[in-house]
Amino acid sequence: MNIIHGQESNATLTARPSAMARERMRAGRGERMFIAGWTQALMIHFEVEAAALQRALPFQLDLWQGRALVSLVAFTMRGMRPAVGGKWTAWVFRPIATHDFLNVRTYVRHNDEQGIHFIAEWLNSRLAAKLGPVTFSLPYRHGQIAYQHDGQGETLCGEVADGRTGNKLAYEAFLPEGAEFRPCPAGSREEWLMERYLACNSAGGCRRNFRVWHPPWPQCPARVTLRDDSLLTQNWPWFKDAALIGANYSPGFEEVWMGRPHFCGAVRKGPRRFRHGAFFGEAG
Repeated sequence: MNIIHGQESNATLTARPSAMARERMRAGRGERMFIAGWTQALMIHFEVEAAALQRALPFQLDLWQGRALVSLVAFTMRGMRPAVGGKWTAWVFRPIATHDFLNVRTYVRHNDEQGIHFIAEWLNSRLAAKLGPVTFSLPYRHGQIAYQHDGQGETLCGEVADGRTGNKLAYEAFLPEGAEFRPCPAGSREEWLMERYLACNSAGGCRRNFRVWHPPWPQCPARVTLRDDSLLTQNWPWFKDAALIGANYSPGFEEVWMGRPHFCGAVRKGPRRFRHGAFFGEAG
């Protein structure tokens, strides 16, 4: 399997989301807070009913050609450490530096900028699971995670079990023979899904966002079979009617920049209304 970066003009690269995200990150003084590797990432995409999903969100839902999409992202974070301080601060972060994740995310807009919203995240570090909600408003849950994503063959598999309920996600993923990893084509659905650099979160009743940066994802399509989806259907009734629409696999990156959290308001309670992709009752 090969990573192919492709041939694109400087003008095209400048306009791509990754380049824009890098400029936003560098423009904010002290914005870059952490560095980590995000590796062996499998992204599984579903279409869900838009109105039901919007009612569960504290941010404005972003739609792809009028369709509401949700993605599962199964990956490993490696070597997270502060962006400053070198080996000394890295040593302090060793207990939470490396662990597996399963993100359940959807696509939102905040201040007219495209972002992602984490509906839930499972990870196999109990300590990190306690820290995420209070620092970044991340909806962390502890789980038992076993991934086989080493990319040595064309078949991947994984299983995630909730640490409290035991509900599971279990899957197999099949990559094309001789898969080559390329950036998503400009303007494609894959680019719309994968090339997002603002995370909008709301765990603990507080809305916060933070920026990230990495080069464009090198990826290939994958074919996925779900063997157990009780982790999804038992948490969100609207997932029972979700349609699996595709998947992508990427070997990922050894260095991803993660920005500091920014407060963007308390979570508002009460009825929310959805119409044509707009969310009424929320400012910002």
